[in-house]
Amino acid sequence: MTTLTDSGLPNILYRGKVRDTYEVEDKLLMVATDRISAFDVVLPTGIPGKGKILSLMSAFWFGLTGHLVPNHFIAMAGDAEGLGGLAGPVEAMAAPMEVLERAMVVKRAERIDIECIVRGYITGSAWSEYKKVGTAGSIPMPSGLRECQEFPEPLFTPTTKAETGHDENMTFQQVQDMVGNEMADTLRDTSIAVYGFAREFAAKRGIIIADTKMEFGIIDEKLHLIDELLTPDSSRFWDAERYEVGRSQPNFDKQFVRDWLVESGWDREPPAPPLPEDVVNRTAERYGQAYQRLTGEKL
Repeated sequence: MTTLTDSGLPNILYRGKVRDTYEVEDKLLMVATDRISAFDVVLPTGIPGKGKILSLMSAFWFGLTGHLVPNHFIAMAGDAEGLGGLAGPVEAMAAPMEVLERAMVVKRAERIDIECIVRGYITGSAWSEYKKVGTAGSIPMPSGLRECQEFPEPLFTPTTKAETGHDENMTFQQVQDMVGNEMADTLRDTSIAVYGFAREFAAKRGIIIADTKMEFGIIDEKLHLIDELLTPDSSRFWDAERYEVGRSQPNFDKQFVRDWLVESGWDREPPAPPLPEDVVNRTAERYGQAYQRLTGEKL
């Protein structure tokens, strides 16, 4: 199995942990590669087909949540009809189909440098934090919570968006200090609204969305969702039929990769160890299952 870890086009504008971004006139071409990150570190091993799933699933959710908040999505790069006048400039980039099928053309935005995380269940880093100091995302929690227990109400637990190194928890006051009270309220309320809508949608398809992270930016003086949305990279997807409080959950995301890395003894600092073939294959399978369950479509 091969992976697309570099889109290979000239004049790259920005390379993130997973996505490569290029200019298309006054818009952007965002290519989701098969690179995978864990604990804020890009791993040396990619997951075949992952990038295509990320872009298609993001496009799916952008379409479903547009009534809640506008977003930056225009069309998939291979959709000439959806691109309209941008079809020619995209074609002129001479990107191979394996790149176009995993790329979105999006509007430029002034990014807000906050990871807007919403948690419906106590798991992952929030569970680790709770066991140590009794908080989740710096929010005090009652005693006696169990791993993967549902919160009475979803929590907004923002973090910094670090270009290098690890993201750090932010208090709501820090968010207010950074963007102002009104924008802080809007980021929180919009994030929770999108999560709530998606959680209800996914539940009907046998998936629990335990938590997710979103990014926002300003386009034409209005708040927009940007980057990716509700993918197995940015969210925890659990199998609803097999959910059980007090243990790690059967999942359709990259938790399998995280678990293997923890068991390997890696210290969470680069460089990360290469993933074994069985971990790669099982992760690719889970991403595909998540896509099919949520969208009803096969890749």
